[in-house]
Amino acid sequence: GSAQHLLGIINDILDMSRIESGRMTIKNEEFSFSKCLEQINTMISGQCQDKGLTYECDIIGDVNDYFTGDDMKLKQVLINILGNSVKFTNAPGTVTLQVEQLSQEEGLCELRFTMKDTGIGMDKEFIPKLFDAFSQEDATTTNEYGGSGLGMAITKSFIEMMNGSVVVESEKGVGSTFTVTVKLGRCERS
Repeated sequence: GSAQHLLGIINDILDMSRIESGRMTIKNEEFSFSKCLEQINTMISGQCQDKGLTYECDIIGDVNDYFTGDDMKLKQVLINILGNSVKFTNAPGTVTLQVEQLSQEEGLCELRFTMKDTGIGMDKEFIPKLFDAFSQEDATTTNEYGGSGLGMAITKSFIEMMNGSVVVESEKGVGSTFTVTVKLGRCERS
């Protein structure tokens, strides 16, 4: 467990270093969206089960089977946010992921991922600082929940590299909602 934790911190530092030096690149390869989503769901539902939480994933409307883009970075974005939802939600809580394809034009598809939890939430004043490197709302949460404080900074960089955006709504003691939109390349394969 300690080795995995240390590896996670080292990877975060390396990612942040690549981002800051402008050496982080986005792949543009064809990938199966259902396989990508399945891997995310397997990981997050397992974490939820371990903590006694309910996990739900809903696909709204039709979503293409294949896209072109960087599925590893997309997975990292969603796993970072959903992983935090699991980390900061106590049983008997709920973590949900909604996926929706908003548009499809000029070779690009816009996808929206809405991630909600019934966790500890955040103060409205902290939300603008959430994506700063090494920022955590409460110093005691580092001891209680762990983490490097880099995950959300990396997440925001990856979202921006995918021509996307992230909006956060949160209320202390009620939970948080993260809405991520990204643009992926359209793929004719189905």
